[in-house]
Amino acid sequence: MTNVLELLSSIQEDNTVPNNVRTKVQDTISCLKNDGDSVEVSVDKAIQCLDELSNDSNIPMFTRTQLWSAISALESK
Repeated sequence: MTNVLELLSSIQEDNTVPNNVRTKVQDTISCLKNDGDSVEVSVDKAIQCLDELSNDSNIPMFTRTQLWSAISALESK
């Protein structure tokens, strides 16, 4: 989980990524860190959000690849 959070943090801090994408990535990070939900629920919400985000046409290709990596890592948990 730490690897995914680090990857998402690097996307969120990347100035080449559009602001709306960085905001959604921050929301995903918050969802994963949320102690109110079970781990499974948090991971499922994060996967849904990242999958939706990866289909955004404004995302640079490298960032899209990073999102897919994060999704793959979360699905293997």
